[in-house]
Amino acid sequence: MSINKKQVYIGVMSGTSLDGVDIALCEINDTSCTLLHSHEYSFPLDLKKDVLEAIAIPLTLLSLGVLDHRLGTLFANSINTFLLAFNINREDITAIGLHGQTLWHSPNGDTPFSMQLGDANIVASKTQISTIADFRRMDIVNGGQGAPLAPAFHKFLFSHLEGNVAVLNIGGMANITILRDKVLGWDSGCGNVLLDWWMSQTQLKPYDKDGEFALSGKLSKALLTLMLNDEYFKKSAPKSTGREYFNALWLEEKLTDFSHLNEQDVQRTLLELTALSISNDLKERDISTLIVCGGGAKNTFLMQRLKELNTCVLKCSDELGINSDALEAMAFAWFAYKRTHKEEVDLCSITGATKASQLGAIYG
Repeated sequence: MSINKKQVYIGVMSGTSLDGVDIALCEINDTSCTLLHSHEYSFPLDLKKDVLEAIAIPLTLLSLGVLDHRLGTLFANSINTFLLAFNINREDITAIGLHGQTLWHSPNGDTPFSMQLGDANIVASKTQISTIADFRRMDIVNGGQGAPLAPAFHKFLFSHLEGNVAVLNIGGMANITILRDKVLGWDSGCGNVLLDWWMSQTQLKPYDKDGEFALSGKLSKALLTLMLNDEYFKKSAPKSTGREYFNALWLEEKLTDFSHLNEQDVQRTLLELTALSISNDLKERDISTLIVCGGGAKNTFLMQRLKELNTCVLKCSDELGINSDALEAMAFAWFAYKRTHKEEVDLCSITGATKASQLGAIYG
């Protein structure tokens, strides 16, 4: 199929792991979303540090505005580099779907909100392409969690598969999609976020390649039990979470009485926390196939534990022809397609929203 201006979209995703800016060029129609090109651009370390500080400590309005501008510039420059690298004519692109960088996700209580930074005006201006952003807040206004959004796209991609299929995305947080007549989806809890943070603090590495450091440690059942007793894991769906909850302070509090543990023992126990919190949420769901995507799909030891803890068949989305690294960016290309065509996205059974919504605001 030739590139058609009305069918080609760019999706941009920067997740809670803060490991990179994922960009996907997709050709989309009512029945398919085909990945044409994708690439991950490194997240500048100084900007990552400032984002993490903004989440952890109070900041001024000036700092917030500066961060919004810097992130918008990063996204715009990454997109322009992507267009140049793959020789893409920007006039062929209908729109960009920009998730933005989540700073705070607080969908419950009297004043629910979710904040993503990365000024879409900057992206629209610098790329000269219409940009769609702010995908979460309309769902929240309509009574939903505003997250996870990906299950709607998972349904679009995988609903043709036979059997009881679930999709697991392991990014900074882990989210699950159950593909039934009524699609369900929720955040099971921490994915890579605590694993990556512990590695950065103790080994000065951004992540535990293949789970090798965790594999060298011993599981602390006492620490694991304490962490699994956290109220988040006891909640029923719909539920969603982020770094504002699962972060360094959360982990340090849990480790108060476990200073005797070796660093690798903590890593091993954190990996088990991720694997078991996911597996506990899949119990009694009668899943035949679990499709795994996201950075966690590349953690060999984590995947081994998931296989051991579950009776279903595990498949990386790559085995089904869907790039596991690009899937989330593809989702926001698809959300941009939906918004451009003024189509509502029904998240009621996923986020708890009272009605379907047109998601996203159009810039440029």
